[in-house]
Amino acid sequence: MTGTPLFLAAGTEFTFDDLVFHADRDNRTLDQALAEADLLVSCPHSGYAIPEEVAPFLAPEFTRRLQCDFTDMSTGPIVRRWAEIDSRIVYVENPHPRMIRDPNRARPADLEASLREAFTRVRKAGPGNAVDLTGVDAVRPVTFLFFPLLREPTDDAGWKLLAGTFTEVAERGLGVYERTRDALLTRMAESALTRGSDFTTLSFHDTMNHTTRHDGSVNVPRPVADRLPDVVALSNRGNHEGNPRGDNPVTMDPKRIRMLAQAHRKGFADLDPNPDAVLLNQPYLGSQEIIAAGARLGSLRPDATAAGIVLSAVQAEFRREFLLGDRITAELMEPGVDWPTADPGRIDRLAHACKASWDLYRAM
Repeated sequence: MTGTPLFLAAGTEFTFDDLVFHADRDNRTLDQALAEADLLVSCPHSGYAIPEEVAPFLAPEFTRRLQCDFTDMSTGPIVRRWAEIDSRIVYVENPHPRMIRDPNRARPADLEASLREAFTRVRKAGPGNAVDLTGVDAVRPVTFLFFPLLREPTDDAGWKLLAGTFTEVAERGLGVYERTRDALLTRMAESALTRGSDFTTLSFHDTMNHTTRHDGSVNVPRPVADRLPDVVALSNRGNHEGNPRGDNPVTMDPKRIRMLAQAHRKGFADLDPNPDAVLLNQPYLGSQEIIAAGARLGSLRPDATAAGIVLSAVQAEFRREFLLGDRITAELMEPGVDWPTADPGRIDRLAHACKASWDLYRAM
């Protein structure tokens, strides 16, 4: 039936090799790719197909459009293509949607307790009303637009089944992603120290500047303070100039993130020439992936300084309307329950712009 969510077959398990992409995979080994790469790109929210095991817990109102809107599914094809054309990056992709557990949030110590608190807050706010899920949003009962996502259990057995199923399923995909990402980060950072070359890890995302109505039309403008610039926000946990906010550490040197922004302005100029299309730390500062990576790389700073290199973590949050292009954005502005088919030509242009931007940054 049209609009029905997309599912992964029950029992689907992913391996390291399923999630890692690099140039010329048929002829180059991962070892060969890592010997040349200086950039690890991760897409924590690119997965969208829902493991079939969790279907019984889904709210009946959850359509395919809401499913896709709740992910960054546009990012995966772009970075896969970028990895095909750029021998200096390695890409790791999360195959599970963020609804299983968001890897860009701190992992809850007790998932059942976290879910119970999240559902309590949703119930107190009332159906469809805004609710603050800070601290308990690794698995959300509602989408970011506060549409129903999960059914609330009615007894202790139901709570244990919900938390247990999500935990078990996550280990077959999301958990593999997290272990693969962390292993690659460690390996590439150590290789950079040995080679005496810089290394950066990039957490790649997208967000739409419009939210969704109950009829599925994605055409409600976000508040101005929450809107992304026309192309991308680059974040290092700093202020709008990339400098530290008080005593809070930044994950990428301020001068370097400003150079990276300038490189993106040039790299994407054919698609959007406006200098303000690329901004720093607005509206987002960067979340768990670069916080954790920044801490890990920060622990290596004495070794990096001795080796004369720089280790960095940065987040890129692209405006989804920009990634999708005008045709698909216009389709999403209309009521519906499906998600439009991506434009391969635009994916290719965006991938080449990403490569050009990072090539320009390296040249600086």
